[in-house]
Amino acid sequence: MHMDLSADDIAGVVGLFGGLTRAELGEALAELAFKRGEDHDPAAFAEDIDAAVRSYHLIAIDPDDASLDTDLLVVGPVAFPALPDGATDLPHILDIETRSVDREKAARAAETRLRADASAAVDAGNDERIEELLDVSYELEAWGNVDLGTTRDRLDAAGE
Repeated sequence: MHMDLSADDIAGVVGLFGGLTRAELGEALAELAFKRGEDHDPAAFAEDIDAAVRSYHLIAIDPDDASLDTDLLVVGPVAFPALPDGATDLPHILDIETRSVDREKAARAAETRLRADASAAVDAGNDERIEELLDVSYELEAWGNVDLGTTRDRLDAAGE
């Protein structure tokens, strides 16, 4: 049995810590599932985490912490973080320090990724992804104080 979490729930878990690696997030979600008596293999959440990244509920950034050799996932521009039942106990259960995240760095990472995703969607003629990315572009501009006008123009032109 697999715990059903929305991308906003996953973002809420990440928000509790400021930022988490994929492995740490998998551990946190597995802990929640264990508390609910459900499948608690951290690997079982990989697809949910990937989907939250794809939808911009989470943004992957290079960590400021040199002890981490992997990207840090932070709450992204489209997320409305929600705390799943039992999540407030996670900082007490998991041995993970709360991290402060440079919002500008997160915005730049999201902007770079959106531009790459937009190019890929336009090149592939993927109308559904183009529409999705148009919506994300507005959220990202408001969230991250970046200018995505030229990217949006390209998406608009391709989506017509």
